[in-house]
Amino acid sequence: MKKIIYLLLFSIVFVSCKSKSNIATSKRASEKKTTKLAENIVDYATDYLGTKYKYGGTTNKGLDCSGLVYISYKEYEVLLPRSSYDMSKYGKQIKEKDTQIGDLIFFKTNGKNVINHVGLVTEIDGDDIKFIHSSTKKGVIISSMKEAYYKNTYVQTNRAL
Repeated sequence: MKKIIYLLLFSIVFVSCKSKSNIATSKRASEKKTTKLAENIVDYATDYLGTKYKYGGTTNKGLDCSGLVYISYKEYEVLLPRSSYDMSKYGKQIKEKDTQIGDLIFFKTNGKNVINHVGLVTEIDGDDIKFIHSSTKKGVIISSMKEAYYKNTYVQTNRAL
């Protein structure tokens, strides 16, 4: 009788362990969806290339930097704070070397000690990070971290997804 109980208990534990393995597989599938989600967000943002800069703007008539990032994420039901400073507190701060497409990249470009500019990473090209953002002079463009201006004003990267 004891052997039968032990065998039954062993069977239950074995089946339970097997089902946990399926959960891990689901997590990997979820990570792939996150990558696809990031690509979709970036694709949406690039539709605004060439749009002029407008402080507080969130439409194709004009965008500021955080407006571009905000509407791009919002299109896929991810609600970020509206300002670049508040966005810098959202998600998980990551090392620059761990940057991926869809991450948020932050700068201090106003000569003060406060984050005031945000971009959305569009491409990792070797050791170069490219990002889309709304520039006050050129509107929505893609820039490179190899440009001295952005290299010198870079502060942090956050993963929001």
